[in-house]
Amino acid sequence: MSTPLTRLRRWFVAAIIAALLVVTGAYFYARHRVQNALKQIPEKIGLEIKQSATGFTVSKSAQGRTLFTIQASKAVQFKQGGHAELHDVQITLYGSDSSRFDQIRGTDFEYDQPSGNVIAKGEVQIDLQANPEGLLNPDQSPPKELKKTIHLTTRGLIFNQNTGDAHTRERVDFDLPQGSGSAVGVNYAAKANVLTLLSQVNLVFSGAAPATITAVRATITKDPHLVVLDHPHLRSGARQCDADEATLFLRRDNILDRVLARGNVLVKADSSQPEGSSQSAEARSEQLELIMAKQHDLLQTAVFSGDVRAEVGAADPMEDGRPRPSKLSDAPKASGQTARQAPMQGKAGRVVLEFSENNSSRKKNSSSRNLLTKVHAEDHVKLLQHQNPASGSASTQDLELTAQGVDFFLTKEKSRLDRAETSGAAQIAIRPTTGSGQQTLATAAKFDAYFDDAGQFSSIHGAPDARIVSQNPGQPDRISTSRVLDATFQPGSGIQSLMQQGTVTYVDGERKAWGDRARYTPGDQVLILTGSPRVGDGSMTTTANSMRLNRATGDAFAEGNVKTTYSDLKPQPGGALLSSSSPIHVTARSMSVHGTSAIALYTGDARLWQDANVVEAQSIEFDRDHRSMVALGSAGSETVSTVLVQNDRVQTDRVQADRSEEKTDGKSIPIVITSTRLTYADSERKAHFEGDVAAKGADVTITAKKMDAFLQARGSANQPLSGAGKLDRIVAREQVVITQPDRRATGDLLTYTASDDKFVLTGGPPSIFDAEHGKITGISLTFFRHDDRVLVEGNNLSPTVTQTRVAR
Repeated sequence: MSTPLTRLRRWFVAAIIAALLVVTGAYFYARHRVQNALKQIPEKIGLEIKQSATGFTVSKSAQGRTLFTIQASKAVQFKQGGHAELHDVQITLYGSDSSRFDQIRGTDFEYDQPSGNVIAKGEVQIDLQANPEGLLNPDQSPPKELKKTIHLTTRGLIFNQNTGDAHTRERVDFDLPQGSGSAVGVNYAAKANVLTLLSQVNLVFSGAAPATITAVRATITKDPHLVVLDHPHLRSGARQCDADEATLFLRRDNILDRVLARGNVLVKADSSQPEGSSQSAEARSEQLELIMAKQHDLLQTAVFSGDVRAEVGAADPMEDGRPRPSKLSDAPKASGQTARQAPMQGKAGRVVLEFSENNSSRKKNSSSRNLLTKVHAEDHVKLLQHQNPASGSASTQDLELTAQGVDFFLTKEKSRLDRAETSGAAQIAIRPTTGSGQQTLATAAKFDAYFDDAGQFSSIHGAPDARIVSQNPGQPDRISTSRVLDATFQPGSGIQSLMQQGTVTYVDGERKAWGDRARYTPGDQVLILTGSPRVGDGSMTTTANSMRLNRATGDAFAEGNVKTTYSDLKPQPGGALLSSSSPIHVTARSMSVHGTSAIALYTGDARLWQDANVVEAQSIEFDRDHRSMVALGSAGSETVSTVLVQNDRVQTDRVQADRSEEKTDGKSIPIVITSTRLTYADSERKAHFEGDVAAKGADVTITAKKMDAFLQARGSANQPLSGAGKLDRIVAREQVVITQPDRRATGDLLTYTASDDKFVLTGGPPSIFDAEHGKITGISLTFFRHDDRVLVEGNNLSPTVTQTRVAR
């Protein structure tokens, strides 16, 4: 918005103020002097003259100073009709303080005594200039040098000595030191003291700031001292200003005090850019007031009020040789935007521009002496910066800043937009240029914004009570709060990132997160939490070094020293490994959760445990709702390690053949099962192992390609609802090998039952090797670990069963 604001001084000060007012005021002043002088001519020359007179001079003095002189080469009065003719007339007006040296010249004037009209028969020349030397002399003398003369030319001037009114329907031309001007028709009403330029008012200024001012009509009044322009239009290069009406309020010394433009006020500017493109800027309002400085002929304040709208962007294409009017409500389209660089639109109820004097430009044109230093916008301020999707990436966004009030500060060197600060409640809305319907809203008690050399946002700081809300159609809002908020921008793309600091809290439905710092990137809608971050999702709580939360999809990622605890669990009768009410703990290097799913994937030295049951793997995918998991080892040496529990049976001192006399001490011993893959579902109470499976107990090791471990159901007499899950049986398949300290057995299928410590081995055919008794082979081998009994079954050709007792 800086381009049109900083150049307002050139339009109003150099043009309307320094020229139009001076010209029309001087013309009025000169016309008034002509009227008074001509009114006294008949009295000075006497009506009784009945013959021609040549070479006379008429003067009037007061208090030792000459007020004016009238010189004519010839005067003729006719008795009949009371007409008098004056030829080759020159009138010099000095003013009551001798500070003027104004001259009025004409070849022929006619005086009509009955009507009281003095009529210029030909062209009238008027020269207006000040003469400071006259203040030093007792009487007026011509200045040594004529400077800054204002010259007026007209024809058909009619002055009535009875009413004091004067008018002409002819063209009036102005020649000024800065340029020239004209109007068609002039009317002066003496009683009302009003001078009216009837039509086609036009002023053209040259010099450092060329400009043209046109108006349909201009009216000048003395009390109150003001100039009213109907439908004024100012154009200076690529800059222009329009309004339905403009009123110029003057001081007693004819110096402009303020300007009030009303009705459809429009200020526009186009400027060429280094890359060859062009930028347009325009401001619209119902009213514009310009207030001049008291001590200098400079603009002090400009006030836009009433539905103020502004836009900065690429120049609009020409239509019929005229710029196409821009609509502030139009958003940039996806096509044809390659020349447009981040168009910006503004809206407010009132905008105040403050100016100061540019001391480095005092010797230059007055328009460059005005320096815009501050812009204050209030009453529902809205600032919208569009991005160019044609030149940006898919992550470009439009940005909208709204506040009750905004103050913009400009640099003193180049009057460039430097920073801005909001007052009252403020909000930043971020919307993708693709129009997907999603948006991000950032609020704070106050925002401080900073701009780059191109006048675009470079950073924004918000504090306190910072808040970010992500909105996606059909999804609940995702909200993060903090003490402060800092936004950084990528030129041409919009906000690059939002950084929150100080007690950051994030809420996404039941999911909540906390941390010291959070970085949010609107392009991918990812929030990164650092500084002791913690995430809670229902009964799940996770801590890590850093966490990433996707505010669009709900995905969550944790990195570094991940620790998760699933608490407030209800016991699940009929379950096994993970059905206890005890907390479930998981540690890993990283964790990921997709959307609102209850499934979490832990990777990198993952470890999950509940009570004494432990699973370790390279990755563990855990389903909280179903209490199931999939654990995987790595392609190298990393394996899945699972710890289960079984009861250890200890024999009595007297060995009995009948196992019913055995007693147990109830001691639990762990069983560690390693594999490359584990799949477990608590509803099935089955742990399925694949890939180089090895189950190791106190004095036995079982290896196979595949293995299923079935656990005891909770709620039974042997398995309470709480405590460690206990093994019921194991089924191993493919290349089964059972190793004990003094025996080794092989086969293709093993069924092990923990209740009686019994191994049933088939397929292969199965075989067992004992170091003392040799190798035994059969169709089926059954042996018991604690009493070393072995049952061997044959096939149909050998139906006998051999029982062997091996003493230790």
